[in-house]
Amino acid sequence: MTADDFRRIALSFPDAIESSHMGTVDFRAGRIFATLGYPDAAFGMVKLTPERQEMLVEAEPTIFQPVKGGWGAGGATLLRLEGCDEATATSALAAAWRGVASKTLLKAFDAR
Repeated sequence: MTADDFRRIALSFPDAIESSHMGTVDFRAGRIFATLGYPDAAFGMVKLTPERQEMLVEAEPTIFQPVKGGWGAGGATLLRLEGCDEATATSALAAAWRGVASKTLLKAFDAR
């Protein structure tokens, strides 16, 4: 997984746009669901539920880890790009996108 792969996948979701926040690239669908380049270029971040985060960290500890501090306790999860395959990244980004997408957008997305 490269940064360009992560970007392409994040932007593939309806209404997803690229912006920036605190010196990093972010991806939004109304609200931020992922970032790229924090804490460094080796990582992306996906905003998950704490339950989903726990499941992914347990299943793939070399790829996923909670962000330190309160953000991590709330579900912010680092994704190590190296070693992550496209299916795993797509699944994590989809879960993050679903967490911020509007009900109307989710309904339209699920209908197709």
